[in-house]
Amino acid sequence: MSATVSAKLLDWYDSHARDLPWRAAPGAPPPDPYRVWLSEVMLQQTTTSAVTPYFRKFTDTWPTVEALAAASEDEVMAAWAGLGYYSRARNLVKCAREVAARGGFPETEAELRQLPGLGAYTAAAVAAIAFGQRAVVVDANVERVVARLFAIREPLPGSRAQIRASIDAITPGERTGDFAQAMMDLGATICTARDARCLLCPLSADCQGRAEGDPLTLPVKAKKKPKPSRTGTAFWIERDQHVWLVKRPGKGMLGGMRALPDDGWSARGDGHGEAPLAGAWKAAGVVRHGFTHFDLELGVAIHAGDAALHEVDGEWWPLDQIDDAGLPTLFAKAARLVLADRD
Repeated sequence: MSATVSAKLLDWYDSHARDLPWRAAPGAPPPDPYRVWLSEVMLQQTTTSAVTPYFRKFTDTWPTVEALAAASEDEVMAAWAGLGYYSRARNLVKCAREVAARGGFPETEAELRQLPGLGAYTAAAVAAIAFGQRAVVVDANVERVVARLFAIREPLPGSRAQIRASIDAITPGERTGDFAQAMMDLGATICTARDARCLLCPLSADCQGRAEGDPLTLPVKAKKKPKPSRTGTAFWIERDQHVWLVKRPGKGMLGGMRALPDDGWSARGDGHGEAPLAGAWKAAGVVRHGFTHFDLELGVAIHAGDAALHEVDGEWWPLDQIDDAGLPTLFAKAARLVLADRD
């Protein structure tokens, strides 16, 4: 089955590969390892449509890993704003600097695993796609395809060892990078979470899930627990057409990002901290944002008096340049709320 599946899948990929800015064409020489690594870090828990403009912006601004290594963390964090999971951006800078210091990316999966922020999946993907190494590349799309192909009914995450063994059995020794990307594309376009377009699938004749008549029931997932809700308050402090922004601690939620001051909701679970200034505050409304493990309802309060703050605690940011501040999505929503009401 392994040779048949890999041959069929590669034939399909040669005609149906997605055109993505970080890829080389099927059968072409591998792309620059920097572009592969950058795209794979960005694509973690993020869609290709969301990543594509960020990838283009990053590679226009920092076309090489050496250029990214020379950038300040603040610049990178600001460019990353809105993409989420901000620890990825901090690790991106650390990794770029280490790669630049050693003169380039290592080629083996084991060595790649030693770089900051590279887990098992990213290391395997870079090894296979950028260096042609045989590596077992398993993301959520691949998990789904393999669970259906082999009718693996043990629920996730317990089935991951079996899924990995199954994909290992069909991974070819040549064109491993193309094979990995073909599996990703099959899961993204044909064998999707909501549909199994079996009539278009190159592996339909080999698929045990289809033979058993219920591919959409696979992979089996444990029931999700309901996400808890949190509440908090962000504070809008304005003076002379500038708004007061702080820099969040390097560790923790939205670490290292510019933001509006708040009442400590991220540390306490619900915001009970004091406002940064005494005086009158006016409620501007509420913004809502979903994080991985909880949903947040964030009230926005506007300071109604004179704003006397110590410059060392933050910075006054021009309102007409607020889009350049690199605010995380949550605080960008809060800023839009205030400014839209004014308009």
